[in-house]
Amino acid sequence: MTTAVAWMAPVCALIGICMAGYLGSWVLRQDPGPDKMNNISIKIQQGAKAFLMSEYKLLVIFMVIVAVVMAVALSPITALAFVTGGVMSAAAGYVGMHVATRANTRTAYAAEESVAKALNISFKSGLTMGLCVASFALLGLSLWLIAMVFGLAMGVDINAELANLMHTNIGMVEGFATGASAVALFARVGGGIYTKAADVGADLVGKVEAGIPEDDPRNPATIADNVGDNVGDVAGMGADLFESYTGAILAPTILAATFGALGGYFATGDLVWALVTPVIIAGCGIITSIIGLFAVRAKEGAALHKALNRGTYLAAGIEIIVIFCLFYIWSTQSVEAQPLWLFGSVLCGLVAGLAIGKITEYFCSDKYKPVHKIADAADTGAATVIIEGIGTGMLSTIAPIVLVALAIIGAFTFGNMAFPLASAEGGIAVGLFGVGLAATGMLSNTAITIGVDAYGPVADNAGGIAEMAGLPEEVRDRTDALDAVGNTTAAIAKGFAIASAGLSAISLFVSYQATMHHAIPQFELTLTDPLIVAGIFIGAMMPFMFAALTMGAVSRAAHAMVEEVRRQFREIKGIMTYEAEPEYDKCVAISTSSALREMMLPGILAIIVPVAIGCFNPAMLGGFLAGAVATGMLMAIFMSNAGGAWDNAKKYIEQGHHGGKGSEAHKAAVVGDTVGDPFKDTSGPSMNILINLMTIVSLTFAPLFIMIQGIL
Repeated sequence: MTTAVAWMAPVCALIGICMAGYLGSWVLRQDPGPDKMNNISIKIQQGAKAFLMSEYKLLVIFMVIVAVVMAVALSPITALAFVTGGVMSAAAGYVGMHVATRANTRTAYAAEESVAKALNISFKSGLTMGLCVASFALLGLSLWLIAMVFGLAMGVDINAELANLMHTNIGMVEGFATGASAVALFARVGGGIYTKAADVGADLVGKVEAGIPEDDPRNPATIADNVGDNVGDVAGMGADLFESYTGAILAPTILAATFGALGGYFATGDLVWALVTPVIIAGCGIITSIIGLFAVRAKEGAALHKALNRGTYLAAGIEIIVIFCLFYIWSTQSVEAQPLWLFGSVLCGLVAGLAIGKITEYFCSDKYKPVHKIADAADTGAATVIIEGIGTGMLSTIAPIVLVALAIIGAFTFGNMAFPLASAEGGIAVGLFGVGLAATGMLSNTAITIGVDAYGPVADNAGGIAEMAGLPEEVRDRTDALDAVGNTTAAIAKGFAIASAGLSAISLFVSYQATMHHAIPQFELTLTDPLIVAGIFIGAMMPFMFAALTMGAVSRAAHAMVEEVRRQFREIKGIMTYEAEPEYDKCVAISTSSALREMMLPGILAIIVPVAIGCFNPAMLGGFLAGAVATGMLMAIFMSNAGGAWDNAKKYIEQGHHGGKGSEAHKAAVVGDTVGDPFKDTSGPSMNILINLMTIVSLTFAPLFIMIQGIL
């Protein structure tokens, strides 16, 4: 009965894929506008596709090498799962970007009529991406789970034997999450370097030095900038959330299999329910996200963020009811446990996620004081803008971390209450299973969360096309209004991803600890062991090193972009008078080559370092992961929120405050925004992928570490 229920997940995923196909085709049927607009859009499409194809060629080489290593060191099936996760992550990003690069001109043309029509097109484009990410991830993960866990355990009735088979087989499924995380890291870093090199170059030379508007057709970097919005903020962001979503589903599943086998804390029926519940919750989230689509409606002059929030809150409300019913059904079939308490664990994650979203909105939206204070600081120059923004980002870490801590405590408590017999035996497994479910609950509505995020780059591109095509000023005002809200929704989505990554990483970390302890009884993580303390410090350093590498990459790429834009302004006569067209392709080429060259080292280190430490000493790796998760979460929140606040402070001034566009305050805010660009779109959002990737890699390669320790 319960294993049959597991098929609900792939069915929901297929429904999501069908809906994504419908929404994407609807977007493509909309009027793309006159040839002048469409030709600009085609240049953006070509640049984005060319970069993604070049990036994917490098990723194929990387994935083949890693898959071969996995096949030899672990198993061929784990290697196949790794490839499957990577391919599906890349496919979701590509499909979303394909629709987004065509929705931009359609959104711009719709904005000539009304902001409501423009929102409708851009949001449906974003939800296409969201449904592809959630559906592709759930389809792949649930089919692997059914095949490797339930398929190979058919006919096994004895609890211990069933649990041991599931524990063994689920190690193969971990390869799927490793593949998704690896592709996500490269996509996020590569796309982030591309988009921010172009953005910084376009802003510093075009807006600050030349004094021309953003997305002015005279700016040689403007096409590269718009291409970057898609490869970084659509394809890269999609891969990012694909990875977070996969980790949030897999974390409690791995915990259930691990502790079911090693500790015997779950009865047979409860163990099977514990394994299928995360994918069922995710499947229901796809359906509720589709329902939330119909609540996103905006009237002319109405607050856009309210329309988007309405869809998010409706989906969350329905999801809560569905999850309650799911645990109620489980509780009627359980003999030893009271699974209804696990609803409290999921609720902890959902509530914490929504609260973190509101806190992120407070620190990043131009409606509130933090952004206003940064704008006020612009009156005294760029230095004070940067100082105020850094302080705002640091301050913004307090409430989310406290909420995550409370969610962990609450989810753990409810987990123990759900399995009183196991708790009485002194086991911590069931409490930590509740923590894993909190991560699942936090990202259960990933599809609509991505939808309200991915619409932002489409609106941003629409504004660029409106500017380059010379559309009336009110059209750009409408797309700017959509874009400003998009900056805030993007920051909110990053908040969800970061918080869920922390909860997932904790669950995976505990699974790693339990797996190692079962195989090596003397394995213990204690602060009295100098190797573990050393590992904590090295792990705490890792996010800083990663941030330095990615920030440095953006700096070097942006330097080349600035020099190229200056050269064209200097050598190509007639650009400023519209008598000559800039060489857009030169700037696109700089961003492409820089991103592909610079993305490899950070991504490879994220895999090699934990594997190397684990081969040397598995306990030291445990300390390493603890340090990396703690500082990685803080760095992610700080950098993402500081960057979002700087960006919206600039847009706040452009609305007419502090002298408006062209004022000294505006120039100072532009400098702050350029500093914030790699913060919020390259280094910051990569941190949650980094900690998840290092944790899942450690768990996946645990059998190798055990084998090496056995030889030694």
